[in-house]
Amino acid sequence: MIMDLRERERAGLLALLRQGNGRHWNQIAADVSYEGSALTLLAQANEEALFADPAALESVAEAASDIQRWSDAGLRFVTVLDDEYPARLRDIHETPPFLFYEGELRPDDQGMSVVGSRTVSPWGVSFAEEAAALLVARELTVISGLAAGVDAAAHRAALRLAGKTVAFLGTGMNRSYPPENSKLQREIAEKGLLLSQFYPDAPPTKQNFPIRNAAMSGYGQASIVVEASEHSGTRIQTRVAGQHGRPVILTTKVVDATTWGKSLAGSPNVYVVSSCEDLSAAIDAVLDRTQRVESALRALQ
Repeated sequence: MIMDLRERERAGLLALLRQGNGRHWNQIAADVSYEGSALTLLAQANEEALFADPAALESVAEAASDIQRWSDAGLRFVTVLDDEYPARLRDIHETPPFLFYEGELRPDDQGMSVVGSRTVSPWGVSFAEEAAALLVARELTVISGLAAGVDAAAHRAALRLAGKTVAFLGTGMNRSYPPENSKLQREIAEKGLLLSQFYPDAPPTKQNFPIRNAAMSGYGQASIVVEASEHSGTRIQTRVAGQHGRPVILTTKVVDATTWGKSLAGSPNVYVVSSCEDLSAAIDAVLDRTQRVESALRALQ
């Protein structure tokens, strides 16, 4: 198989991830991004050997074969070494080494997450839809996790309004979870963007969803938490959002219903809203803050 440099680098990255050598995937992603080359890191790992390690060469060949197989199946693939990789994901500790995607990939996408419980009240559905409408009106992308409840309501509202929406999957691209959202998943693929940091046939697991939520937080400018329970997985996204320096917008329902919501209220970068008017003002405040921070960073360059 004849590969160009980009293909060899992608295969090298997968080989590094599969070897591991005691390093977590996010550390490998950071090292590769810093070095600018997975092949260089592979060579460094074997530089003391007199001859090239056959096992290392074989792992690169196997990775290249997998990438070709995925491509033949119509799957699209981007890594931290590619210019089209989403820029905001490079800023977080949990940077995915690679992403499978379907739809329009925008490296400089501007948007916010709308997330919350799978079991949602009629009020929560209505508020999620209004949150999506407010983002679409500002030409911002509605980001969510394709789960039942709040996520699905936000995605559907964005599509209904001809806005942009991105769904982060907790499975591989070849899966639909939950099954009842399979039609919605196809519509997002056609009109928005699906992203997965898992291998194509990966099933839903307990470990996948916190990883997915961290990436969602990193991709967006803020997380809007509509409705959640004490043990909702959404609390993980609010926690990592703070670590990422991303603002969090909580409804008073979340604050009143959860100890973690109460503990966050009043914290820096946390907005508490009780109405759509409050939410609109909070979104504008986040956008203003983001613009000021990015202007300050550009001035330092």
